[in-house]
Amino acid sequence: MTKKIKIELPKIPADLEKVSFQDIYYEEDPQLLNGMVIDTEIHDERLDKVIFSKVIFKNVTFLNADFNKIDMTDVIFENCNLSNSRLCEGIVHRVAFKDCKLLGVDFSNANLGNVSFENCDVNLSNFADARLRQVNFNNASLRSAIFFRL
Repeated sequence: MTKKIKIELPKIPADLEKVSFQDIYYEEDPQLLNGMVIDTEIHDERLDKVIFSKVIFKNVTFLNADFNKIDMTDVIFENCNLSNSRLCEGIVHRVAFKDCKLLGVDFSNANLGNVSFENCDVNLSNFADARLRQVNFNNASLRSAIFFRL
């Protein structure tokens, strides 16, 4: 008998306003809170210790983004491309990836809790030394993904 995993869904307010990802640059500590980012492309961005909380990303492309030690809580990615992005040593809590391309994403040494990957391409991704608790891969492709703990 298999044990059914209960995943806590992201807690996001219903009345989010559209925001620009570039708003993050005006913050002393880079953070994006309570907003929706739609139809945006971000290439080769590097932000350490960035915070995303109560945010929805729809049709957003983050190619080769480096978000080392990211803190994401209550975030939804819908139809997004995060290929070759680095989320090393990040905290990823109550995050949903839906219909996303996560080819080669680096989650090494990250903490993932209550995270769902639904209809996602997670091929060639790196979960080395990541701590996964309450993580669900539903109809996700994980070919050549790396999962190991030292």
